[in-house]
Amino acid sequence: MTTGPRSAEPTPTPAGGGALKVVAEGVPSSVRPDPHTGDGRRPVAWLHIVAPPSYGATPSARSWCSCGRDIFAAGLVRALTLIDDHNQHRTLCPLLVSPEGKAA
Repeated sequence: MTTGPRSAEPTPTPAGGGALKVVAEGVPSSVRPDPHTGDGRRPVAWLHIVAPPSYGATPSARSWCSCGRDIFAAGLVRALTLIDDHNQHRTLCPLLVSPEGKAA
């Protein structure tokens, strides 16, 4: 009789051996396709706008892109200007404009 913890031992099979189970019963063991595979698209440019509901609160906007762009603006006029600038950047960014679109 042991008083301390013991290591786990495999359950004996009907043949008497100690075969290990690879997966739990009822769990499919076949490899299935990943349901989260995308269609090849990925986000490149983001625009985050904060417009608090209070009249005295200051709105802000942040524009960033995978090309390295990261701009922040606080205040109504500056935030609106940044929103327009972000929309213009999306038409000029080399990561967003396809080479086929440039040739056309």
